[in-house]
Amino acid sequence: MTIAPVFRAAAAASLFLLVACAQDVGTSTLPAEAPAGRDADAVALRVEYTGGFTTPGDSVARLPIVTIYGDGRAIVQGPQPAIYPGPSLPNLQVIKISSADVDKLVDRAASAGVGTAKDLGQPPVADAPSTRFVVETAGGPASTEVYALNEAADTSGGLTADQVAARNKLRDLLTAVSDLYGTLGITSGSEQQYQATTLAAVASPYVAPDAATVGKEQPAVAWPGPALPGTSVGKGLDTGCVTVSGADTAKVLAAADKANAATPWTSNGRKWTVILRPLLPDEKDCTDLLTR
Repeated sequence: MTIAPVFRAAAAASLFLLVACAQDVGTSTLPAEAPAGRDADAVALRVEYTGGFTTPGDSVARLPIVTIYGDGRAIVQGPQPAIYPGPSLPNLQVIKISSADVDKLVDRAASAGVGTAKDLGQPPVADAPSTRFVVETAGGPASTEVYALNEAADTSGGLTADQVAARNKLRDLLTAVSDLYGTLGITSGSEQQYQATTLAAVASPYVAPDAATVGKEQPAVAWPGPALPGTSVGKGLDTGCVTVSGADTAKVLAAADKANAATPWTSNGRKWTVILRPLLPDEKDCTDLLTR
């Protein structure tokens, strides 16, 4: 049995970020016309969740729902086995789509209001994430962020009819890009595994699991990459992020094959819970995750 994606249980379960309640009613940046040509690693369209009730580590390491690049690569999260502990790495897959299909999806995003939708409402839903849509235009990236898109669907959630209509367009876009096979008529099985050359390792102090709930503690594995925890992900937080690149990438990937999501990693005489986050083609290091 598989599910996609599987959420990780963070070691520091008591430390959460509550950011949803302070979000705007919906923000957009104004786009220009679609560019005639796109760089291979330029983001043509990205959809991702932001904020919500989550841990600092999970917030930093969160992967986009889909990222479509200028050369037609669409990177999505594939299915994960429904087991605990889960795998140490996410199952990222690459679907190749035509330049014409890239244009269609970019046009669809513009028609749905990405970059132009303004009044999307603020439904009275606590702790929900926002959905951020980013589309590339001749004038640069255009974006729209909408709070509780999946959680509030009608006027009973404190939204006006116009707000519901605007949100429905974005929800339809989310549904479309979440199923590129159905939307574009692509044959399943054409996807390939995404091969990351650089990783972000998001490390938090290890907390032993409750044996009565999740079973025995996993064996520790020596961390073969740069010293943990790396740069703090926020003021006063003991969760950090370190970039793994070059020869270290192969070492960490080899060690990850023998580990899982609950593995305690040892570095500098301490144990750490590490979320391994493959960096995408437009991401260079931890800074890109901390500042997005």
